[in-house]
Amino acid sequence: MTSATAPRRVAHDRPWAWLAAGWRDLWAAPAVGLAYGLALAAGGWTLALLAQRAATLWAILPATAGFLLIAPLLAAGLYEVSRRRAQGLPTDVRAILSRLAERGTQLGFLGGALLLLHLFWLRLAALVFALCLGTDFAPPIDGLPLAMLRAPGLMPFLILGTGSGLLLAALAFCTAAFAAPMLLDRDVSAIEAIIASWQAVLRNPRPMALWAGLIVLFTGLALVPFFLGLAVAMPLVGHATWHAYADVFSEEQDS
Repeated sequence: MTSATAPRRVAHDRPWAWLAAGWRDLWAAPAVGLAYGLALAAGGWTLALLAQRAATLWAILPATAGFLLIAPLLAAGLYEVSRRRAQGLPTDVRAILSRLAERGTQLGFLGGALLLLHLFWLRLAALVFALCLGTDFAPPIDGLPLAMLRAPGLMPFLILGTGSGLLLAALAFCTAAFAAPMLLDRDVSAIEAIIASWQAVLRNPRPMALWAGLIVLFTGLALVPFFLGLAVAMPLVGHATWHAYADVFSEEQDS
Protein backbone atom coordinates (compact mmCIF):
# COMPACT_ATOMS: atom_id res chain seq x y z
CA MET A 1 0.00 0.00 0.00
CA THR A 2 1.44 3.33 -1.03
CA SER A 3 1.15 6.45 1.08
CA ALA A 4 -1.29 7.85 -1.49
CA THR A 5 -3.85 5.21 -0.51
CA ALA A 6 -3.10 5.02 3.22
CA PRO A 7 -6.14 5.83 5.39
CA ARG A 8 -5.93 8.40 8.17
CA ARG A 9 -7.66 8.57 11.52
CA VAL A 10 -10.69 10.84 11.80
CA ALA A 11 -12.73 12.13 14.73
CA HIS A 12 -15.41 9.80 16.07
CA ASP A 13 -18.24 12.20 15.15
CA ARG A 14 -17.24 12.70 11.50
CA PRO A 15 -20.16 10.62 10.14
CA TRP A 16 -22.49 13.52 10.89
CA ALA A 17 -20.42 15.75 8.61
CA TRP A 18 -20.50 13.06 5.91
CA LEU A 19 -24.29 12.96 6.09
CA ALA A 20 -24.55 16.74 5.85
CA ALA A 21 -22.32 16.79 2.77
CA GLY A 22 -24.28 13.89 1.27
CA TRP A 23 -27.54 15.76 1.79
CA ARG A 24 -26.16 18.74 -0.13
CA ASP A 25 -25.06 16.49 -2.98
CA LEU A 26 -28.43 14.76 -3.11
CA TRP A 27 -30.34 17.99 -3.70
CA ALA A 28 -27.68 19.42 -5.99
CA ALA A 29 -28.31 16.54 -8.41
CA PRO A 30 -31.66 15.06 -7.30
CA ALA A 31 -32.53 13.28 -10.55
CA VAL A 32 -29.70 10.74 -10.30
CA GLY A 33 -30.12 10.18 -6.57
CA LEU A 34 -33.87 9.77 -6.53
CA ALA A 35 -33.81 7.52 -9.61
CA TYR A 36 -31.32 5.26 -7.83
CA GLY A 37 -33.42 5.24 -4.65
CA LEU A 38 -36.62 4.42 -6.53
CA ALA A 39 -34.84 1.59 -8.35
CA LEU A 40 -33.81 0.11 -4.99
CA ALA A 41 -37.38 0.44 -3.70
CA ALA A 42 -38.64 -1.33 -6.82
CA GLY A 43 -36.08 -4.05 -6.20
CA GLY A 44 -37.45 -4.52 -2.69
CA TRP A 45 -41.01 -4.80 -3.97
CA THR A 46 -39.89 -7.38 -6.53
CA LEU A 47 -38.14 -9.46 -3.88
CA ALA A 48 -41.24 -9.42 -1.67
CA LEU A 49 -43.48 -10.42 -4.58
CA LEU A 50 -41.21 -13.29 -5.63
CA ALA A 51 -40.96 -14.54 -2.05
CA GLN A 52 -44.74 -14.49 -1.68
CA ARG A 53 -45.30 -16.38 -4.93
CA ALA A 54 -42.67 -18.96 -4.00
CA ALA A 55 -44.18 -19.42 -0.50
CA THR A 56 -40.85 -18.42 1.05
CA LEU A 57 -41.87 -15.31 2.93
CA TRP A 58 -39.23 -16.08 5.54
CA ALA A 59 -36.66 -15.10 2.90
CA ILE A 60 -37.85 -11.49 2.56
CA LEU A 61 -35.65 -10.09 5.34
CA PRO A 62 -32.44 -11.98 4.49
CA ALA A 63 -32.99 -11.33 0.78
CA THR A 64 -33.51 -7.64 1.44
CA ALA A 65 -30.47 -7.49 3.68
CA GLY A 66 -28.45 -9.39 1.11
CA PHE A 67 -29.67 -7.10 -1.64
CA LEU A 68 -28.33 -4.19 0.36
CA LEU A 69 -24.93 -5.92 0.46
CA ILE A 70 -24.47 -5.07 -3.20
CA ALA A 71 -25.97 -1.58 -2.83
CA PRO A 72 -22.50 -0.01 -2.30
CA LEU A 73 -21.57 -1.13 -5.80
CA LEU A 74 -24.89 -0.08 -7.30
CA ALA A 75 -24.30 3.37 -5.81
CA ALA A 76 -21.20 3.90 -7.95
CA GLY A 77 -23.04 6.51 -9.99
CA LEU A 78 -23.75 8.49 -6.84
CA TYR A 79 -20.09 8.40 -5.84
CA GLU A 80 -19.17 9.72 -9.26
CA VAL A 81 -21.66 12.59 -8.94
CA SER A 82 -20.12 13.59 -5.61
CA ARG A 83 -16.58 13.17 -6.94
CA ARG A 84 -17.27 15.37 -9.94
CA ARG A 85 -19.01 18.00 -7.83
CA ALA A 86 -16.02 18.13 -5.47
CA GLN A 87 -13.71 18.70 -8.44
CA GLY A 88 -15.98 21.25 -10.13
CA LEU A 89 -16.68 18.92 -13.08
CA PRO A 90 -20.02 18.55 -14.89
CA THR A 91 -22.34 15.87 -13.51
CA ASP A 92 -24.16 14.96 -16.71
CA VAL A 93 -25.15 11.35 -17.26
CA ARG A 94 -22.75 10.84 -20.18
CA ALA A 95 -19.72 11.86 -18.12
CA ILE A 96 -20.81 9.64 -15.22
CA LEU A 97 -21.35 6.61 -17.45
CA SER A 98 -18.01 7.21 -19.16
CA ARG A 99 -16.10 6.99 -15.88
CA LEU A 100 -18.08 3.92 -14.81
CA ALA A 101 -17.18 2.26 -18.09
CA GLU A 102 -13.49 3.09 -17.64
CA ARG A 103 -13.45 1.37 -14.26
CA GLY A 104 -15.98 -1.30 -15.18
CA THR A 105 -13.63 -4.28 -14.94
CA GLN A 106 -12.46 -3.52 -11.41
CA LEU A 107 -15.97 -2.57 -10.30
CA GLY A 108 -17.11 -5.89 -11.74
CA PHE A 109 -14.56 -7.78 -9.63
CA LEU A 110 -15.81 -5.99 -6.52
CA GLY A 111 -19.40 -6.71 -7.52
CA GLY A 112 -18.60 -10.39 -7.96
CA ALA A 113 -17.18 -10.59 -4.44
CA LEU A 114 -20.25 -8.89 -2.99
CA LEU A 115 -22.60 -11.05 -5.05
CA LEU A 116 -20.95 -14.23 -3.78
CA LEU A 117 -21.38 -12.95 -0.23
CA HIS A 118 -25.03 -12.18 -1.01
CA LEU A 119 -25.66 -15.69 -2.33
CA PHE A 120 -23.91 -17.24 0.66
CA TRP A 121 -26.10 -15.11 2.96
CA LEU A 122 -29.27 -16.44 1.28
CA ARG A 123 -28.12 -20.06 1.48
CA LEU A 124 -27.16 -19.66 5.12
CA ALA A 125 -30.53 -18.06 5.91
CA ALA A 126 -32.32 -20.97 4.23
CA LEU A 127 -30.26 -23.46 6.25
CA VAL A 128 -30.95 -21.69 9.55
CA PHE A 129 -34.67 -21.51 8.73
CA ALA A 130 -34.86 -25.21 7.86
CA LEU A 131 -32.97 -26.26 10.98
CA CYS A 132 -35.03 -24.13 13.36
CA LEU A 133 -38.52 -24.00 11.88
CA GLY A 134 -38.67 -26.90 9.44
CA THR A 135 -38.98 -27.06 5.68
CA ASP A 136 -42.79 -27.26 5.76
CA PHE A 137 -43.25 -23.96 7.64
CA ALA A 138 -45.04 -21.76 5.08
CA PRO A 139 -47.93 -19.81 6.66
CA PRO A 140 -49.85 -17.20 4.63
CA ILE A 141 -48.52 -13.66 4.77
CA ASP A 142 -51.38 -12.38 6.92
CA GLY A 143 -50.68 -15.06 9.52
CA LEU A 144 -46.90 -15.03 9.35
CA PRO A 145 -46.19 -12.89 12.47
CA LEU A 146 -48.47 -14.97 14.71
CA ALA A 147 -47.16 -18.25 13.28
CA MET A 148 -43.58 -17.15 13.91
CA LEU A 149 -44.40 -16.26 17.53
CA ARG A 150 -45.97 -19.68 18.08
CA ALA A 151 -43.15 -21.62 16.45
CA PRO A 152 -41.09 -23.60 19.01
CA GLY A 153 -37.89 -22.89 17.10
CA LEU A 154 -38.33 -19.12 17.07
CA MET A 155 -35.66 -18.32 19.66
CA PRO A 156 -32.91 -20.45 18.07
CA PHE A 157 -33.89 -19.00 14.70
CA LEU A 158 -33.54 -15.44 16.00
CA ILE A 159 -30.23 -16.14 17.74
CA LEU A 160 -28.62 -18.01 14.85
CA GLY A 161 -30.10 -15.77 12.18
CA THR A 162 -29.12 -12.56 13.91
CA GLY A 163 -25.64 -13.78 14.79
CA SER A 164 -24.80 -15.03 11.32
CA GLY A 165 -26.36 -11.96 9.75
CA LEU A 166 -24.30 -9.60 11.88
CA LEU A 167 -21.10 -11.46 11.04
CA LEU A 168 -21.73 -11.37 7.30
CA ALA A 169 -22.86 -7.75 7.47
CA ALA A 170 -19.62 -6.81 9.22
CA LEU A 171 -17.58 -8.61 6.56
CA ALA A 172 -19.50 -6.88 3.78
CA PHE A 173 -19.20 -3.48 5.46
CA CYS A 174 -15.43 -3.74 5.89
CA THR A 175 -15.06 -4.94 2.30
CA ALA A 176 -17.21 -2.32 0.61
CA ALA A 177 -17.12 0.71 2.92
CA PHE A 178 -14.53 2.53 0.80
CA ALA A 179 -13.70 0.16 -2.06
CA ALA A 180 -16.09 1.39 -4.76
CA PRO A 181 -15.40 5.12 -4.23
CA MET A 182 -11.67 4.40 -4.35
CA LEU A 183 -12.03 2.47 -7.61
CA LEU A 184 -13.67 5.51 -9.20
CA ASP A 185 -11.20 7.98 -7.76
CA ARG A 186 -7.90 6.15 -8.25
CA ASP A 187 -6.39 3.71 -10.70
CA VAL A 188 -6.11 0.81 -8.27
CA SER A 189 -7.25 -2.78 -8.51
CA ALA A 190 -10.27 -4.19 -6.73
CA ILE A 191 -7.99 -6.17 -4.40
CA GLU A 192 -6.06 -3.02 -3.46
CA ALA A 193 -9.32 -1.13 -2.86
CA ILE A 194 -10.71 -3.90 -0.65
CA ILE A 195 -7.50 -4.04 1.39
CA ALA A 196 -7.57 -0.25 1.77
CA SER A 197 -11.21 -0.41 2.88
CA TRP A 198 -10.40 -2.96 5.59
CA GLN A 199 -7.44 -0.89 6.76
CA ALA A 200 -9.57 2.25 6.96
CA VAL A 201 -12.30 0.54 8.99
CA LEU A 202 -9.83 -1.07 11.37
CA ARG A 203 -7.95 2.21 11.85
CA ASN A 204 -11.18 4.10 12.65
CA PRO A 205 -13.28 1.71 14.76
CA ARG A 206 -15.30 4.37 16.59
CA PRO A 207 -16.35 6.57 13.65
CA MET A 208 -16.96 3.52 11.47
CA ALA A 209 -19.08 1.88 14.16
CA LEU A 210 -21.16 5.06 14.30
CA TRP A 211 -21.32 5.17 10.51
CA ALA A 212 -22.45 1.54 10.31
CA GLY A 213 -25.07 2.21 12.98
CA LEU A 214 -26.40 5.22 11.08
CA ILE A 215 -26.62 3.20 7.87
CA VAL A 216 -28.58 0.49 9.68
CA LEU A 217 -30.86 3.11 11.26
CA PHE A 218 -31.60 4.91 8.00
CA THR A 219 -32.12 1.65 6.15
CA GLY A 220 -34.41 0.26 8.85
CA LEU A 221 -36.56 3.39 8.87
CA ALA A 222 -36.65 3.36 5.07
CA LEU A 223 -37.95 -0.22 5.01
CA VAL A 224 -40.90 0.54 7.31
CA PRO A 225 -43.12 2.11 4.59
CA PHE A 226 -42.64 -1.02 2.44
CA PHE A 227 -39.28 0.01 0.99
CA LEU A 228 -40.52 3.44 -0.12
CA GLY A 229 -38.13 5.30 2.18
CA LEU A 230 -35.21 3.85 0.23
CA ALA A 231 -35.92 6.45 -2.45
CA VAL A 232 -34.30 9.10 -0.24
CA ALA A 233 -32.33 7.15 2.38
CA MET A 234 -30.12 5.20 0.00
CA PRO A 235 -29.06 8.16 -2.19
CA LEU A 236 -28.27 10.10 0.97
CA VAL A 237 -26.10 7.27 2.30
CA GLY A 238 -24.50 6.83 -1.12
CA HIS A 239 -23.44 10.45 -1.45
CA ALA A 240 -22.32 10.51 2.18
CA THR A 241 -20.20 7.42 1.55
CA TRP A 242 -18.18 9.35 -1.01
CA HIS A 243 -17.48 12.06 1.54
CA ALA A 244 -16.50 9.41 4.09
CA TYR A 245 -13.97 8.07 1.60
CA ALA A 246 -12.67 11.55 0.70
CA ASP A 247 -12.27 12.37 4.39
CA VAL A 248 -10.55 9.17 5.48
CA PHE A 249 -8.26 9.04 2.45
CA SER A 250 -7.41 12.71 2.29
CA GLU A 251 -3.76 13.76 2.41
CA GLU A 252 -4.19 15.78 5.59
CA GLN A 253 -2.47 14.74 8.80
CA ASP A 254 -4.28 12.45 11.21
CA SER A 255 -6.89 14.27 13.27
